[in-house]
Amino acid sequence: MADRELGEIGEDPSLLLVDDDEPFLRRLARAMEKRGFQPETAETVAAGKAIATARPPAYAVVDLRLEDGNGLDVVEVLREKRPDARIVVLTGYGAISTAVAAVKVGATDYLSKPADANDITAALLASGEALPPPPENPMSADRVRWEHIQRVYELCDRNVSETARRLNMHRRTLQRILAKRSPR
Repeated sequence: MADRELGEIGEDPSLLLVDDDEPFLRRLARAMEKRGFQPETAETVAAGKAIATARPPAYAVVDLRLEDGNGLDVVEVLREKRPDARIVVLTGYGAISTAVAAVKVGATDYLSKPADANDITAALLASGEALPPPPENPMSADRVRWEHIQRVYELCDRNVSETARRLNMHRRTLQRILAKRSPR
């Protein structure tokens, strides 16, 4: 499969990776390099925009929410500088509205975290209107629900009452869910 992917990368294997999760960014850069890309990394919107302006890559993987702003700003700059770039937007905050916004500003595809290097490579190299194959090991519905609850809980600064209010859930029910281990 790697040979097929390498053949599809094209003449310009340049790849911009923008994510503020530094360990994830390093792992992804190594994995994409093994697949034949030449990754360049950025941890902020400002750094991503600077690279997109100076050396617009053929491919890009951009996190939606970064510490210093919105990853869609990087997508817009890249789309302006290199209209043929294939751009995948990654986010841990999957929602239809953000997917629509990402595609409107020029993203080729949109993936929810956790996405692995195989999912990302498939999305980057999908030809034309062809959809990439479904993930080999998708998260269970229980796991997706648990991840969403954990995310909202963290965004509410680990305040159970506020999280319960935002999720329209009884506080005690939320406490029971938070006390359990994550589902597989």
